[in-house]
Amino acid sequence: MFTIDAHLDLSMNALEWNRDLTRPLREINERESGLTDKADRGNATVSLPTLREAEIGLVVATQIARFVAPNNPLPGWHSPAQAWAQSQGQLAWYKAMEDLGEMVQITDLASLEKHLALWGDGKSTEGKPVGYILSLEGADSIIDIRYLEKSYASGLRALGPAHYGPGRYAQGTDASGFMGPKGHELLKRMEELNIILDATHLCDESFWEALAHYNGPVWASHNNCRALVNHNRQFSDEQIKALIERGAVIGGALDAWMMVPGWIKGKSLPKEMDCNLEKIIDHLDHICQLAGNADHIGIGSDLDGAYGREQSPYDLESIADLRRIPGMLSSRGYSESDIEKVMHGNWLRFLRKAWV
Repeated sequence: MFTIDAHLDLSMNALEWNRDLTRPLREINERESGLTDKADRGNATVSLPTLREAEIGLVVATQIARFVAPNNPLPGWHSPAQAWAQSQGQLAWYKAMEDLGEMVQITDLASLEKHLALWGDGKSTEGKPVGYILSLEGADSIIDIRYLEKSYASGLRALGPAHYGPGRYAQGTDASGFMGPKGHELLKRMEELNIILDATHLCDESFWEALAHYNGPVWASHNNCRALVNHNRQFSDEQIKALIERGAVIGGALDAWMMVPGWIKGKSLPKEMDCNLEKIIDHLDHICQLAGNADHIGIGSDLDGAYGREQSPYDLESIADLRRIPGMLSSRGYSESDIEKVMHGNWLRFLRKAWV
């Protein structure tokens, strides 16, 4: 079934993990054999051929670069200009993939419908370009509002104002506080450009402030439920209800620590924690129970988002295993039409409304 994944850090993997994502996944992992510079070496789950194998024909693909102030212990750049430069290197990789015919950028309704027709022609997915919608995860690299306009001209269509920690425009996961005037200015220009607001990673105060100041389209590309895993990275039921009221779609994320309670990073193992793919169905179903329908859930896997199989569901070998989700939903009583909504329909409905 044609599938949309609303969050993949492809360029980060290509440039910071030095992965040639045009190659088969087996080759990528074999080449990392013996490397110890990152915990997930040899445990990659995503490559472009694997996306085609899984019929994942459209993804929301990120740029990501953090600025850190002198008292911020997180890894990141010491100036917004350096962060901007990193994001532009990531953009250059996407453009190189386009030149090779591996990917195609989707920026509006016309390019979306053209791409859907290509993937819906009934022919093999082999050789078809993977469509990507460019998203910026954390706005630190936007030096000033002029750079948001530059990014839009380069294809940026979604933006999450914060990532982890304190940000220049909003506060993110494990931080607290409000967006303030700079954040409001960012939201205003995003709304004028019709850039989708990604509520993912906003701390509670910044989340509510963003919804109050932004009147454009809102989604949450990769977020799970606080009621099931109690952490500020997750959405509370009140936040989920607010997003539902705004017509948002929320993508279920497959990072194990977000799926099961009690996970200790660097120590816990998926099998020991009983973290399997069924757990993401629990999160998706929780949102459906709050909504009273299946209109607000999708997939935003975040696979290979600075982790690999060691921090993924134990029954997932690669992103191609997302093909098992329809059967899991069916066993929970979801209809075929609802399953299609989860795999692609809700994201498409959202985009067609946002880009009309």
